Amino acid sequence: MSAQQHPLGISFEFFPPNTDAGRDKLMQARDMLAERNPRFFSVTYGAGGSTQHRTIDTVQAVRQCGISTAPHLSCVGSAKSQIRDLINHYKDEGINSLVALRGDLPSGMGSIGELRYANELVEFIREETGDHFEIAVAAYPEAHPQASNFEADLQNFARKVKAGANLAITQYFFNADAYFHFVERARQLGVEAPIVPGIMPITNYSKLARFSDACGAEIPRWIRKQLEAYGDDSDAIAAFGEEVITHLCERLLDGGAPGLHFYTLNQAEPTLKVIKNLTGR
Repeated sequence: MSAQQHPLGISFEFFPPNTDAGRDKLMQARDMLAERNPRFFSVTYGAGGSTQHRTIDTVQAVRQCGISTAPHLSCVGSAKSQIRDLINHYKDEGINSLVALRGDLPSGMGSIGELRYANELVEFIREETGDHFEIAVAAYPEAHPQASNFEADLQNFARKVKAGANLAITQYFFNADAYFHFVERARQLGVEAPIVPGIMPITNYSKLARFSDACGAEIPRWIRKQLEAYGDDSDAIAAFGEEVITHLCERLLDGGAPGLHFYTLNQAEPTLKVIKNLTGR
């Protein structure tokens, strides 16, 4: 079964660039990925609003191609008035999708803000704007790195969805069984919203290891060892990564995943290679 045949289809995440060259690279990736008719693009948001203005600017630039674009919005460290102004700005601009996150408190920031958790942010968005926004929240098949245990994290996830979220996007992972177990447990708690797996293409082992250690995503030992064996051979790493991610996506789709959300890192080619393997074109 191909990604294109799924009701939620595919979606792609970008981050706000901080240089003109980075912006040019992002626009090129946007145009290439837009040809795949994604359900939406999303644009990340820095901790405590550290890239808020760049997020707003990037959202405007990305959505000019005609694809619905969902800004990430985090609540930690922000006052309700700030969040209210931001969601009203997005509403006035005709944006109708958001990714609602708790976010991480930046070092040196004393106050956690008026909204402490993502479920409170979802509730606030609904109180302020009703059903205007389609709201996505985060899910962690291998548990959030700060969670006390899996069960507590699962309960937190259920609260976010029941607060008014329309769908969930997972942290990336490389173990399909972790995703299927998470979905099964969420359904047992009464969560009916689609849970879309987040997919991270493998192109650079050192960056992947650093990301994964920071966010708690497990790289299976066999993948780590194979990537280590390739050393600095970037072509071999890319080919192996493409194979691993293609097989992961095939298993997820065959197992009933409602689509795929790719963490592109503002690159089109690695994601497009996987999609071509899945769709045959």
